[in-house]
Amino acid sequence: MATKHDTETLLERQTLKPPPLYQVALLNDDYTPMEFVVAIIQEYFNKDRETATQIMLSVHQHGKGVCGVFSKDIACTKVEFVLTHARKAGHPLQCVMEEV
Repeated sequence: MATKHDTETLLERQTLKPPPLYQVALLNDDYTPMEFVVAIIQEYFNKDRETATQIMLSVHQHGKGVCGVFSKDIACTKVEFVLTHARKAGHPLQCVMEEV
């Protein structure tokens, strides 16, 4: 039969850290239209127009705008979707993920 000490030791060994989170950000460039950036943020990050416009302005004024924080797989997928959409539309928009 397990003792209290054994149970506590087992619980200590089973404690796992939560997986790291990643922020997905858009980077500024001199060619991608602001309206296109707003549309991307609305479509891929489910932001309303006002929030998307604020993020776009952050991209424009500060060089980077964070669109959301996700698990690694979701962040990677969102980056790929944004880059693919931007390239198909002929824009050099950059999208990156960074561990937080």
